[in-house]
Amino acid sequence: MMHLAFLLLITFTDGTFSKEVCSYQDVLDYLNLTADNSMFKTTRPVLDYKQPTVVKLDIILFAILAVIEKTQTFIPFVWGIMIWNNERISWDPAEFCGITQISVPQEMLWKPDLFIYEMVQKDHASQNPYMRVYHDGTVVAEEAMKVVSVCKMDVHKFPFDTQSCNISIGSAIHGLDEIRLLPSSNSTRITQFSQELVMSQGEWQFLHQTVTSHNFTLGKGTWETLTYTFTMKRRPLLHVTNFLLPVLFFLILDLASFFIADHRGEKLSFKVTVLLAISVLLLILNDILPSVSHKTPLIATYCIVIFALMLLSLLETILVTYLMEKDSASQEKLKLKDDREDKQETVKTKNCNTEDTKQTPCLCICTASDKSLELLPMTQKVDNSIQSEESNALLQILEELKELLNILNLHLGCRQEGGTSGHWAARINRAFFIFYVTVVSLFLCLIVFAWST
Repeated sequence: MMHLAFLLLITFTDGTFSKEVCSYQDVLDYLNLTADNSMFKTTRPVLDYKQPTVVKLDIILFAILAVIEKTQTFIPFVWGIMIWNNERISWDPAEFCGITQISVPQEMLWKPDLFIYEMVQKDHASQNPYMRVYHDGTVVAEEAMKVVSVCKMDVHKFPFDTQSCNISIGSAIHGLDEIRLLPSSNSTRITQFSQELVMSQGEWQFLHQTVTSHNFTLGKGTWETLTYTFTMKRRPLLHVTNFLLPVLFFLILDLASFFIADHRGEKLSFKVTVLLAISVLLLILNDILPSVSHKTPLIATYCIVIFALMLLSLLETILVTYLMEKDSASQEKLKLKDDREDKQETVKTKNCNTEDTKQTPCLCICTASDKSLELLPMTQKVDNSIQSEESNALLQILEELKELLNILNLHLGCRQEGGTSGHWAARINRAFFIFYVTVVSLFLCLIVFAWST
């Protein structure tokens, strides 16, 4: 749509007035600027071909749509402004009612063939169909675009990382002797513009923007490029709460499992469950990080070391459980052996009671148990004329003493023979707990220091 501007000039002459009307079409007619006139759009707009066309450029960041680490893709929404001079266009605003600028379709004028080197996908956003032309020949073209570009990312400190992505702009066919690319604003001013106009940052916080110019030679020509570098910092809260803290909580649970009794199966099953939970979190990490990286990400080191420590803790629990089971088996074996000996001694005692009652009671006592030899001097003092009822009472007392001696021998045997494995299990558990706490504390301090520097 062609915009019309009207200016009414009223002059009084002998009581009458005259009215002068100006329009943008008058300027176009004066310039002979039509859609069919190829003079304005086929060649560079210079009167002397040896003079280069100076193009001033600004790129302002409007939004950070996405930063994809997996594919190393940077997707910003930017606003580009190009300014150059068309030497074939000029008019005197005084002759056209003060009109200093007009808007014309972009297809009617020559436009610099600039493109973005890092762009990997065509922009499908709606284009601005017009450009502004000023009376001195200055042409201003503004364009909003969604840029899908590749970006070399360093995820070593993920999720506490800072990324810098470039947008390099240059001409496709015009070399340095034909087009000069200059930044319209310096790095400080362009950063201020972007910080004021940025509408959406998402996971990322925009820090600053710089612009640099450099030349490169390819074949027989030299080209000039402008490189805009966008520096942004990741907001790590989401990854800390959804990943880092759960892994740390599982590590604390694994430390707390040392206070669970070793002779039960709950401790072993608990450690296996925690280890499986860490494995699920590692699968989530695999979907976040890129498959190729120059350095191993610290978060991967964090997970691998914690996983290895928990695996080592599980192996230690298996070893301690094996030693405890071995100790229990030895105790059961000794107990069965003592019970069998008790039965044999009881049979001998009964046989002794069935013998001739005229036999001296001390002789039966001597054959009842070899372990009661210390009591023989006492039994030898028994008078031969003691009644049979008194001898039976003495025999019952001896049997009770023998049972007490067997219980004492059982405990002594457990400590001497069957308690060795249990003693080593307790020492291993205590030493590994001290080692585990020391290594975990040292590793967490080192990983926090590496993330913060």
